[in-house]
Amino acid sequence: MTPESATIADVTASITSSRKISRDVSVITFECPEIAAAARPGNFVNIKVNDSTQPLLRRPFSIHDVRGASIDIMVKTVGCGTAILTDSPCSVTMKVLGPLGNSFNCRESSFDTALLVSGGIGNAPMLFLEKNLAEQGISCINFTGGKTSEDLLTENLSNCRAATDDGSAGFRGTVVDLLQRDITPLKASGNLKVFACGPNPMLMAVARFCRIHAIPCEVSLESIMGCGIGICYGCSVEVTTPDGGTGSVLLCREGPVIDAERLVL
Repeated sequence: MTPESATIADVTASITSSRKISRDVSVITFECPEIAAAARPGNFVNIKVNDSTQPLLRRPFSIHDVRGASIDIMVKTVGCGTAILTDSPCSVTMKVLGPLGNSFNCRESSFDTALLVSGGIGNAPMLFLEKNLAEQGISCINFTGGKTSEDLLTENLSNCRAATDDGSAGFRGTVVDLLQRDITPLKASGNLKVFACGPNPMLMAVARFCRIHAIPCEVSLESIMGCGIGICYGCSVEVTTPDGGTGSVLLCREGPVIDAERLVL
């Protein structure tokens, strides 16, 4: 589902809350009722963190949750733009453009259980998605992975199964290894659908896994996005075409959510 252009708003929004949930990850709340009213799980926003040219481009962030007139985003501090954002106190205003991109297709009735698969900061869209699925009576299981226990961001999520590379929490191995361990009884319990977000190599591994097991899968891909509306062409990704070839799409317009069958593996 892609928002119509009329629903996209470019607003000056105030930070109403900012709190750290790990060493380098924060959840930041903006009051922006226009965006909150139109947002769907999988959408993102592009944020201009200040009025200067440093940094020049807006930064894209998945919508982590919607609560009334507010949206939450999950931010990992990795550079100057995200540092400005996470260090900003409440009442600071920023330009927020959204909701952008398409959304997860969670309105279909062909699956009984949703497997929400995330790695690290890829956990960002899962809370909003889980809440939407729960409203429809669809059960969810969160499979989340990280290098260590500090990378697991499971706050407010339910039915969590964790994997860490070093074994410091949950299953020792990758989140795909964890899926492989658990998939047989899950498939026996009913129809499944996988929704995944995380580093692109992880998403490719999830897509391969789902093809082998014939499980429908949607992935939310990561890419550099300058404008978020298809003008800068900075988020071009290669996907398969109906004729069996390959072609490029702009992730900010045809994504970030892509049917895993379209990924070039």
